[in-house]
Amino acid sequence: MIWFLRVFFTSLWLLITGVIIRTSLQSNLFEIGGDLLEIPWMVATLWDFYINIAIIAVWMWIRERRLPVRLAWLVSFLLLGSIATVAYVLVQLFSVSPQASVRDVIWSDTA
Repeated sequence: MIWFLRVFFTSLWLLITGVIIRTSLQSNLFEIGGDLLEIPWMVATLWDFYINIAIIAVWMWIRERRLPVRLAWLVSFLLLGSIATVAYVLVQLFSVSPQASVRDVIWSDTA
């Protein structure tokens, strides 16, 4: 199962990174940023994003014991979104043996 999750989350990381790079080359977010907040779906998407970040941050905060690591991941989540989230999951998946259970990935301490 861990092997499958490693491949799956690596694929997700490559996909979202590619989508963001492609989009960045097509459109400058800093030029149109303010106009986006006038679109109701964009506002809903931002709320959705930050609620998801809060959930993932709580999980990370429970797992990580060192404050600098916690803060670094939190800033990464806020600035990089899904790229950092998937990266965090990949770090956890590659920190356990391939024979580990999903429970080990979710609940084990990374102290």
